[in-house]
Amino acid sequence: MSSVPALATVVNQRLAAALEAARPEAAGADPLLRRSDRADFQANGMLALAKRLKANPRELATDVVAAVTSGGPVRDIEVSGPGFLNITVTDEAITANLAARAADDRLGVPYTAHPSTMIIEYSQPNVAKEMHVGHLRSTVIGDALVRLMEYRGEKVIRRNHIGDWGTQFGMLIQYLIEHPHELDHQGGTEAGEAAISRLNHLYRASRAVFDSDPEFKERARRRVVELQAGEKETLELWQKIVDESKLYFNAVYDRLDVLLTDDDVVGESAYNDDLATLAAELEESGVAVRSDGALCVFFDDVKGPDDRPVPLIVQKADGGFGYAATDLAAVRNRVRVLGADTMLYIVDARQSLHFKMVFETARRAGWLPDGVAHHLPFGSVLGKDGKPFKTRAGETVRLMDLLDEAVERAGTVVREKAPELADAEVAERAGQVGIGAVKYADLSTSRSRDYVFDLDRMVSLNGDTSVYLQYAYARIQSILRRGREQGVTRAVAHPELPLAPAERALGLHLDEFGQTLEEAARTYEPHRLAGYLYALASHYATFYENCPVLKAETPETVENRLLLCELTARTLHQGMALLGIRTPERL
Repeated sequence: MSSVPALATVVNQRLAAALEAARPEAAGADPLLRRSDRADFQANGMLALAKRLKANPRELATDVVAAVTSGGPVRDIEVSGPGFLNITVTDEAITANLAARAADDRLGVPYTAHPSTMIIEYSQPNVAKEMHVGHLRSTVIGDALVRLMEYRGEKVIRRNHIGDWGTQFGMLIQYLIEHPHELDHQGGTEAGEAAISRLNHLYRASRAVFDSDPEFKERARRRVVELQAGEKETLELWQKIVDESKLYFNAVYDRLDVLLTDDDVVGESAYNDDLATLAAELEESGVAVRSDGALCVFFDDVKGPDDRPVPLIVQKADGGFGYAATDLAAVRNRVRVLGADTMLYIVDARQSLHFKMVFETARRAGWLPDGVAHHLPFGSVLGKDGKPFKTRAGETVRLMDLLDEAVERAGTVVREKAPELADAEVAERAGQVGIGAVKYADLSTSRSRDYVFDLDRMVSLNGDTSVYLQYAYARIQSILRRGREQGVTRAVAHPELPLAPAERALGLHLDEFGQTLEEAARTYEPHRLAGYLYALASHYATFYENCPVLKAETPETVENRLLLCELTARTLHQGMALLGIRTPERL
């Protein structure tokens, strides 16, 4: 496998060489090439460079044009405006580059030059509680980033930092001791779906007794002490609750088609034995100080409404530890033990201050090098009323209910589009379309923005939806099948052929796939890839309307256009796979 430089990269290098030849004092300058509506590319770096060199920008641009060597990918280059360069590449260069991408298993996309160890923390549900719509974004954004980074060659360690420790377990465990058959089950295919029903019953029943029976409440509080002390029976029952929760989590992850497994679960409890030592280190080093009995870290720029400092509480006055302590322990473990070069925390924006204080505390303690930890905040999922997405009763929407409804809506769309399909096929494609619709709506939105959850729009065949992309892929597969039926299967590049405008636009966009992945990985923004794929499907739609494939004028044109079709299908398939979305062969 080998990387294929994008035409933009090749042209930029050619311009940089011309710039250095024309003005040696500008050696190393970047012409800043970008796609343009007026030509294939535009170099707009001349204005800033001319200012630095104290030169006339239009004269500088003219000198560069004169120094550009003939041949290669550039067909035409002209000066426009105050000093821009408009560049058009040859049809031959476009086709040759696409042929090179088609010949490569990775579509010419290179591995990262300097692979690192990257830890990505995402999803983070709480044990014994249902996952709700608030868990959706963390899970699908984290999963997409994992897929993208692994594809680029990074060593990725997934972390699902579940909430599996704390005072509520005293209540749950004590109730289990007094009602030992509460979580009994038979297993089987229904295990994941039934698990949350049992957990919900356990939580509601134990909470009712806890709130109404003072003696039970006292027994539950003592049970917390037993849990923290590692008492055998208490730990066994705690593990039973955790295992039951994992059955449910895995059912959700399987439905969402994400990569998380039990091996990726390292919850708060994993760091329990380290917390006392961690607190002692922070106090001895002076990073943390005692305040009203609690061990706190203070910050000059973090103050409450009363202008008093708001600390990060590492240890409570009663000796207990909260999630600030486990987050600090996780940071230390991930850097010192796992050797993390980069750590990404996919957690909603409301936790921004918390992570700012955690990372700064870890940096002061010497546990966290600069530039390693990154909190990637995300916006909220809203209802059509613009408010946080709730049920009609005002409750948080259960994630499984939301996914079920998406698949049901998708089933209606699939059946209307292909009424000849058997029920089993409809069900399979409805799952791929419905889940893909939910994930794409999230991933096509800038991570920091809120978005409105609208299933009608999500499963539409029109507009910026995953269904639109899936349909584009299925349409290409239909053309390729018809070609095989007609004995027309050769997808061969013919660089000597002129390209129609729609072919050029599609080809140039296909050539940007690797650059798009690099940019999405650099900024940790999957929506850049989603936007690229939507534009690719749109370019293909224009190509499909204007450029007959199997009925093209000559056999060579048929082969050239089949190459465009196959490469578009492969790029759509790979790009959507990196978003965690399936591409049905028929739709």
